[in-house]
Amino acid sequence: MIGVKPVIGVAVAALVLAACQPSPPPSAPVPPAPPPAATRPDAGALPAPAAVAMPRTDLPPGPIYRCEVAGTSAILPLPENIEGLCRRHPEMGPCQYERDACRQRGGRVLTSLGEEVTPRVEAEYDKRVQRVRFQADGAPKR
Repeated sequence: MIGVKPVIGVAVAALVLAACQPSPPPSAPVPPAPPPAATRPDAGALPAPAAVAMPRTDLPPGPIYRCEVAGTSAILPLPENIEGLCRRHPEMGPCQYERDACRQRGGRVLTSLGEEVTPRVEAEYDKRVQRVRFQADGAPKR
C-alpha cells in the first residue's frame, strides 16, 4: 500500500497540471462544398432586367395625356392645378388616377409627345413615391 500513495499523488498532480493548461484554439471552419455543377444556376442564364423607357417630362403646353381606345384618341382633361402638378411630378396620385381610368376602359395612355405610359412605367413611378391606399369597408382584397 505504501507504493500506491506516491502513484496516486503523481496522477493527481498530472491532472491538476493538465486542467490548468489553456484550451487549444478552435480549428478553422471548413467551407461548405459547392453544389454540383448541374444544379448550380448559370450566371449567364438569368436575363438582365430591361431598362424601362421613361416618358419625357419636357412636354409642350396643352394637354399632357391622351387616351387611345380602339383607334380613337381622346384628351384626358385635367384641372389646371392638377395639370401643373402632373407636369412636374407625373408619379403623383391624381395623375395616376386619370391614367388608370383610361386603362380600365381598355385604352392606352400616351403623352402629348406620343410616348406611351405603360404599367411598367407606372411601377417605376410607384418606386419614387410611397403610396398609402385606404380600403373602403367590405371584404379585404387579397
